[in-house]
Amino acid sequence: MALKAAIAALFIYPVKSCRGIEVASSEMTERGLAHDREWMIVDAAGRFLSQRELPALALIGTNLSGGALELTAPGRAPIAITGNRAGRPLPVTVWRDTLTAIDQGEEAAEWLSTALGRDLRLVRFDAKLRRACDRRYVGDSGAHTGFADAYPLLVLSEASIADLNARLSSPLTVDRFRPNLLVSGVEAYDEDHIDEMVVGPVRMRLVKPCTRCQITTTDQQTAERGPEPLVTLAAYRFNARLDGVAFGVNAMPIAGYGTTIARGAAVDCSLRF
Repeated sequence: MALKAAIAALFIYPVKSCRGIEVASSEMTERGLAHDREWMIVDAAGRFLSQRELPALALIGTNLSGGALELTAPGRAPIAITGNRAGRPLPVTVWRDTLTAIDQGEEAAEWLSTALGRDLRLVRFDAKLRRACDRRYVGDSGAHTGFADAYPLLVLSEASIADLNARLSSPLTVDRFRPNLLVSGVEAYDEDHIDEMVVGPVRMRLVKPCTRCQITTTDQQTAERGPEPLVTLAAYRFNARLDGVAFGVNAMPIAGYGTTIARGAAVDCSLRF
C-alpha cells in the first residue's frame, strides 16, 4: 500500500537545542539535512546541554550566512562564527557517546557564557567521524548522525499536529516538536505506519517512534514551561514498548545523498502494518 504526500516544511537546527530555521530547500546528506545539529553547546566538562536543563537555549537564534554561523540572543549583539573546522579538538559527551569535536574558539565561548550565565563552549561536529545510530532500529545499515539525540531525521505530519491541537485548550506551533520534515496530504499519525519516503532520488526509512520529553512543554518564544502537550499526549499516545509518549517518527536517509529536496516536493510513501 502507498500514500502520496508532500513536504509542507523543512527545518534545520544548526546548534543542538537552539532555535531552528525553516528553509525552502536543503541538501540531504548521510547525517540528514545539511548543517542540522552540526554545532553543540557543552558545559565545562564537555557534556552537551539541551533545553531539558536549560530552557533559555530556546532564545538563542541561529542563522547560516556566507559560510558563517550567526547567533542571536535577547539583549546581546549578534555574533558571527566563521566556518571553523580547524579549532582544537575537544572531548565531548552526547548521551552515552563520547567523541572528539572541534572547539569554536574563545569569542564564541564568551558570548554564550555571558548570554546564558554559565561556563559554556561551542563545538562543531567533526565530519570525519561517524556517530552510529542504535542498531536495534537501523540494523546493519551503518546509519549515523551528528549531534542529534539519536537519528538523522525527524518526520511529523501536519495532520498529527492538527489532531493534537484539537484536543488542547491552546494550540501549539510546530516549533515545539522540532521536526526536520513536516509532511502534508496524509491522515493524522499515518507517519507511524510509513516504511519509506521517497522524494526524487532521496529515500528515507522511518525506523523508530520519537518519544517526547519536556522540551515540547517549553514555549520556544519565551522559554517558559507548562504541562502541555505531554499531559494530553500521555492520554492517547503512550507507547508501552518504549515507555514514553510518542509523537513523530525518527528516520534515516538511505539513498540520494547530495540531492537537494525542497518544500512542496511530492513524497511517495510505502506503508508497513
